[in-house]
Amino acid sequence: MYGSGNQPVIVLKEGTERSKDKEAQFNNIAAAKAVADAVRSTLGPKGMDKMLVNTIGDVVITNDGVTILKEIEVQHPAAKMVVEVAKTQDTECGDGTTTSVVIAGELLKQSEELINANVHPTVITNGYKMAAAKAMEVLDSIAVDAKNDKILKQVAATALTGKSVGDEEEYLADIIVKAANAVDEKGKVDVKNIRVQKKVGGTIRDTELVSGIIVDKEKMHPRMPEVVKDAKIALFSCGIEVKKTEFDASIQITDPSMMSSFLAEEENSMKAMVDAIKKAGANVVFCSKGVDELVQHYFAKSGILAYRRCKSSDLDAIALATGATVCANVMEISKKDLGTAGEVSERKIGDEGMAFVTGCKNPKAVTIFARGGTEHVLEEVERALNDAIRAVGVAMEDGKVVAGAGAPEIELELRLMEYAASVGGREQLAIEKFAKAMEIIPWTLAENAGIDPIDSIIKLKNAHEKKNPKAKYFGLDLDTGEAVDMLAKNVIEPLRVKSQAINSAEEVSNMILRIDDVIASRRAPPAPAASQALANGPQGMGGMM
Repeated sequence: MYGSGNQPVIVLKEGTERSKDKEAQFNNIAAAKAVADAVRSTLGPKGMDKMLVNTIGDVVITNDGVTILKEIEVQHPAAKMVVEVAKTQDTECGDGTTTSVVIAGELLKQSEELINANVHPTVITNGYKMAAAKAMEVLDSIAVDAKNDKILKQVAATALTGKSVGDEEEYLADIIVKAANAVDEKGKVDVKNIRVQKKVGGTIRDTELVSGIIVDKEKMHPRMPEVVKDAKIALFSCGIEVKKTEFDASIQITDPSMMSSFLAEEENSMKAMVDAIKKAGANVVFCSKGVDELVQHYFAKSGILAYRRCKSSDLDAIALATGATVCANVMEISKKDLGTAGEVSERKIGDEGMAFVTGCKNPKAVTIFARGGTEHVLEEVERALNDAIRAVGVAMEDGKVVAGAGAPEIELELRLMEYAASVGGREQLAIEKFAKAMEIIPWTLAENAGIDPIDSIIKLKNAHEKKNPKAKYFGLDLDTGEAVDMLAKNVIEPLRVKSQAINSAEEVSNMILRIDDVIASRRAPPAPAASQALANGPQGMGGMM
């Protein structure tokens, strides 16, 4: 910036980097496209996996979009905005994270031509807004009612396809729908109440649904029973031991009898705790803090099965499954605080014992016990199960699903092209670009399956343009490369997965397009060598001492 006397006027701090107008826009678009390209190859049932190794050598193998983007620690501010799209999609729907990022990247790519043609970014963002609103109408018109468990199983199987679960999609989908039905409260499915507990060993086929809770803990005392039928369960968020004082306390004892009476009193107070639990009628105890060894002995003597240092989330889940109340004071336990279960048993899984709380009459929390050959396989199975659980939950809540495999995107493209012609003005150009961006999903699905994407798009468009009532359900069969009715092929996704992906992609692309000036402060330089040596103390000073 120059003043009247052609003297430069310094406004920004020295070292500040600034990019303006088209340079800023194209830099941001390039960053967002790079994020989309990073996950594009993972899209669809034939998508590839990524191996991510962090700074301490931990390995994650996954094709889950949001997991990849969280692990790679993106630096560019515009790229971070696109990562947020994946996180929002994951929070809202569980599934469709890669789809949302790929669409956002393509919307920005399509906008480049318009910016180069001097179409103002405000016109593009207005056009994109109009197109997204129209897209919601079109999606609603092609949605189908999710009226039975058969459709929900297909939703779960579609969400699991392409994840590392082998050929067990149907088997796992059946488990997921049963779990969702168990925690369904008048059409509202709280997926937090479907817990996924994993343990290495066996195969994916050994995964099972437990109508209750599994706690990864072993019983405290070897003489405690292995199985308790008709369990009456007490839950404690406090320790079952003599309380330690918060400050240092010393007791002066002048003769031996005082010592023995002090120890007897301590023993009596612990015995009173066990008596209170027995009086309430409990035969199983879960405690989130410590349990004194003497108390363990009394429990074993009384035939009470007890577990200590359980997570508070485990206690909450057991409370939901059995109807128990978590107590904060052992002495105040009563019969009405106890939960009931058909059986609490200790099972050996591999070398370790796990507590199974099963046979709950009307459990409000259930557990899917996942098994797998290795830790990496099991982690990906867990991610796949969580995605599918959320997809089924969303489908149950909304009651609407759409065909998958690129069918809704091609229908959206054709309908938005018709809509663009009716709009007029420069916004029409942006709506056409929005429509064109929808092609990226079937294009990428074909590309990842090794099928010619151009042929695939042409076949899909021809199928959708026929005057056939089922034309709008035609998607890409990734085995044959033909356009097929995806409802008949059982490739089904929740409506919210698609609508959320398109809405959030539109919002983030509009936000990035409206940025015309990027001002970045200089980063703090690394510590110089001398100060580093001082920080390291005398050893770091070498020969200077």
